[in-house]
Amino acid sequence: MHLFAVLVWVGGMFFAYLVLRPSAAEVLQPPERMRLWGRVLSSFFNWVWLAIAMLLASGSGMIYLLGGIAQVSGYVQFMLTLGLSMMGIFAYVFFVYYARFRHQVREQDWPKAGGVLASIRRLVGLNLMLGLSVVVVVVLGTE
Repeated sequence: MHLFAVLVWVGGMFFAYLVLRPSAAEVLQPPERMRLWGRVLSSFFNWVWLAIAMLLASGSGMIYLLGGIAQVSGYVQFMLTLGLSMMGIFAYVFFVYYARFRHQVREQDWPKAGGVLASIRRLVGLNLMLGLSVVVVVVLGTE
């Protein structure tokens, strides 16, 4: 369950950032591109909320079974710190920027929607780097 949630979230960010974003920018005009991103983010963010719930539930369960936070290794504590940071960044994106983006799309204010989408993109890029770092920490920590 934990690995599935990581794959959904980090894999989704990788696809959106490195495949969908440049392709959409190349072939779609701003109105169509903003509408596409509105639908993509709506669907993807539902999956991210599910992934976060799964990560919190399975991660807490594993930490509990290992005897609590004081008993887990440093790499697990580091992974937890990065994961919680990612969740905080996502919550900020969702409740601040995504709310603005949806409003701008409804108002058909494409320049402002594009500016907000650029802010979302930067934070998704940061979260992608953090997510990939978590994967590296896990792989190196289990060696």
